[in-house]
Amino acid sequence: MTAAAMLEEVFRLFPAQVNAALPTARKQVNAWADAPALMPSADFRKRFAAADFGYFVALVHPEVDAEALALAADWFAWLFLVDEELGGGGADLDEAGGLAAQACSVLRGAGPGGDGPAADAPLITALTELWRRTAPRGSAAWRTRFIGHLEECLYSAAYWKGGNRLRGIVPDRDTYIDRRRHTGASYVCLDLVEVLGGFEASARRCRESVFSEALNATCDVVCWTNDVFALADGRSLGEIHNLAYVVGYHDKIDEAEAISRVCADIDARIRQFLDLEANLLGRTAPDQADVTTYLGSMRTWMRGNFDWSSRIRTFAS
Repeated sequence: MTAAAMLEEVFRLFPAQVNAALPTARKQVNAWADAPALMPSADFRKRFAAADFGYFVALVHPEVDAEALALAADWFAWLFLVDEELGGGGADLDEAGGLAAQACSVLRGAGPGGDGPAADAPLITALTELWRRTAPRGSAAWRTRFIGHLEECLYSAAYWKGGNRLRGIVPDRDTYIDRRRHTGASYVCLDLVEVLGGFEASARRCRESVFSEALNATCDVVCWTNDVFALADGRSLGEIHNLAYVVGYHDKIDEAEAISRVCADIDARIRQFLDLEANLLGRTAPDQADVTTYLGSMRTWMRGNFDWSSRIRTFAS
């Protein structure tokens, strides 16, 4: 049985949607592919085009307006490119760390700064423009949360992911699951859901254990689903950062059994999310409307990622 068949039934719990402005998103992403300074090779450009991030962003942001969808598309493209730069198989740890530090300086308002090779990198220039368009959409509290998540994403990709590749370390399952939420930019993307959708989770809500666990469940479902579909392509490139590979490696089981186990874990994690969601929806609180909207966005992200991953199958993050 294919991975898509194993997962299809549980993902039917969430309705499939796509933004009517899909052509806008694709046009926005294609503009990145036309920027040679951002594309290290023809092969990379081909992989980027095959990933069809315009389609992805339209699936996970089905209701935002065209302007917000274009901004989301730019973030998707930038995150893909920076992950390749920071944690790619040939990445130098010092250079990757320098690029991450430059990006963090931009987010914190200090500008690129420094004299290293990353100071005038096209990715830093692109981030400066992205942040200029994004920051005014959120509150100070949202910006602080987003910056923290993006910094964790960048440094995890640069040092943890890159270091593992350099040393040939296959992380254990629990460590991988924890770090994968960051290297997959899951928290970053779910933060963006708020400002693009015109709502915001309160600081109190973000600290609440039931809400944060629902968020973690969403991140896990998204990342693990991506891993299942990206396994073959990732392994062809020597990728070790994949839950199915991690499970197979440490439990000494074949690829088919590892995929089956991860699919079962995805099913269980979705059902955990549904229990957490029911708990949160059964309350009365001043921010209940925002919580309800956010939970709907989590559902949309899980389903949209499944629809994209099961169709594309070429993206390894």
